[in-house]
Amino acid sequence: MKKRISTITFEPPMLPFDDPEPSDDKELSTDSSAERDRRLFYMSFGSGSSGNSSYIGSAAGGLIIDAGLRADIIESRLKGAGIDMRDVKGILLTHDHSDHVRYAYALLRNNKHLKLFCTNRVLQGILRRHSISKRIKEYHVPIFKEHPFRMLDFMITAFDVPHDGSDNMGFNIEFDNRNFVLATDLGTINERAQHYMSQADYLVIESNYDREMLLSGRYPEYLKSRIMAYNGHMDNSATAAFLASIWTDRLRHIFLCHLSQDNNTPSKAMKATRDALETRGLKVGHGENSFSDRQADVQLTILPRFDATPLYVFRP
Repeated sequence: MKKRISTITFEPPMLPFDDPEPSDDKELSTDSSAERDRRLFYMSFGSGSSGNSSYIGSAAGGLIIDAGLRADIIESRLKGAGIDMRDVKGILLTHDHSDHVRYAYALLRNNKHLKLFCTNRVLQGILRRHSISKRIKEYHVPIFKEHPFRMLDFMITAFDVPHDGSDNMGFNIEFDNRNFVLATDLGTINERAQHYMSQADYLVIESNYDREMLLSGRYPEYLKSRIMAYNGHMDNSATAAFLASIWTDRLRHIFLCHLSQDNNTPSKAMKATRDALETRGLKVGHGENSFSDRQADVQLTILPRFDATPLYVFRP
């Protein structure tokens, strides 16, 4: 019997030593259906050069972001979290690199009700770069950067990021007056990425490499240069400095993603960002919804390369 994936539910942050008083009103002491409809769900299935894919959802259903993991793994991990594939309505693609799109057609073929949301340039890049059936075009719904579109109860805006795919984007996903922002691959923070990330309530951002590890590592010089380029990847210190510069009390949870297996470690990425946020005087939680975390200013979580996270449940 497969192990069911756990969930972590996040309430709005508490003030220090602020215990909610019991209510005599029964309606206020239990979740109403309206409150349940305002929950936002997020789960990463894997994050890194071996494969990237995640889920974002609400009570109305959800979407898969990228499909760089085998279709059966994605389906199994959703099932383990209690999510039926029939409630998943589409796939969003950030760009056309293999670790983000390799299994998109297999997932579509297994679940013919799904639609594929990406720009025309991403679709053409997939067909040009990879051995993927041209029938993937039958599922395609074109999207355009900076042109919001509605899917389920999400308003989704793709925005440009600097990376070396055929076309590259992050996503701002607005739900219930909250913004979930994701940018998995980018070499630097351009103006449009900063615009959306600065308004995030929940932010998934790349922290790909430790500069010293990369420079002293075994990679050839051309590959090191590509990684460090404007349209390459973000190093820990740059991500950390950016997060410290944009933090407001709106930003509740930061997920560091796409850590390099060869040129980074979770502890190095975590320390860089934690130190930068704490230098601003912030209390940083571990993203485990402990009593201590409830009193933190912001939660910080590393997305694992190969394993699924718990299903995160964010309440308003």
